[in-house]
Amino acid sequence: MKLIVQIPCLDEADQLPATLAEIPRHIDGIDTIEVLLIDDGSTDGSAEIARQHGVDHVVRSTRSRGLAATFKSGIDAALRLGADIIVNTDSDNQYPGSSIPALVAPILRGEADMVIGDRQIASVEHFSFTKKKLQTLGSWVVRQVSGTSVNDTTSGFRAFTRNAAQRLNLVSDYTYTLESIIQAGKKRLAITQVPIEARKTRPSRLVRSNWDYVKRSAATIVRIYAMYEPLKFFSYVSASVILPGVGLSLRYLYFREILNEGQGHVQSVILAGVLLVLGVIIFLIGLAMDILATQRRLVEETLYRQRLLEDRLDEEAQRRDREREHQETHR
Repeated sequence: MKLIVQIPCLDEADQLPATLAEIPRHIDGIDTIEVLLIDDGSTDGSAEIARQHGVDHVVRSTRSRGLAATFKSGIDAALRLGADIIVNTDSDNQYPGSSIPALVAPILRGEADMVIGDRQIASVEHFSFTKKKLQTLGSWVVRQVSGTSVNDTTSGFRAFTRNAAQRLNLVSDYTYTLESIIQAGKKRLAITQVPIEARKTRPSRLVRSNWDYVKRSAATIVRIYAMYEPLKFFSYVSASVILPGVGLSLRYLYFREILNEGQGHVQSVILAGVLLVLGVIIFLIGLAMDILATQRRLVEETLYRQRLLEDRLDEEAQRRDREREHQETHR
């Protein structure tokens, strides 16, 4: 059983030594623990500092590509390196490395495919009142969309089984935290959470302002929900257009049939017709998107099976190498 702790990093040379020092090198039930640094184009020598402090693997890009792309690069690299469990943590020492054993425990017990470190937002003293309320509201929305019970959906401290990591196909350019939970919920992966400490760190580079956070997070949630539940999503939008059209139609009939004043309300008929036609078009778009979503699910299943096949081929190649070495030893 191999655990790889991946650390996305951008110019964190000052914090990396403390972050790396806390990562455990032995956990009961795990044979090998390795650390993977994903350097997102750092210019302060973060990769060199990481190597000096015992990092096993470094994946480095020449320019910054953003947190979501960095996370996906780390997942791909960890899978190639043969990880059975992948833990993602931040390089700024926000999450305690000492909590990694508790984070992976539900996976080792076979109870979860994904485990989220719950910072217990309401009790974090260094979070502002506004941030707490926005995070709480955002987590509630994600729970409704994903069908999960995750309390802290923006926590980057999380663990994945190899199977769960292979099933994720992230497309967001902004952040992986919300999308991965929504995808996991839609794919019926078992998700649980463990309480952790949230340390005070430098101001976030990802969130420029509360409004920026709300805008970007809302766009991510709507986009992913529309991808995975297109018929339901477009049905809601269609209903919001059709219902006013029906209301205007009934209003016109009331004036015409009951009050005999139909001639003065032609505008209502025109607007009602436009809304009804627009609502039907939106619903038809939803049907088309639902068909495309079915095709996307088939493609994702094909990708997943391809990854499983690659795993089996790698295992077979390793087995043949071991047999060849054994034969050469006994010649």
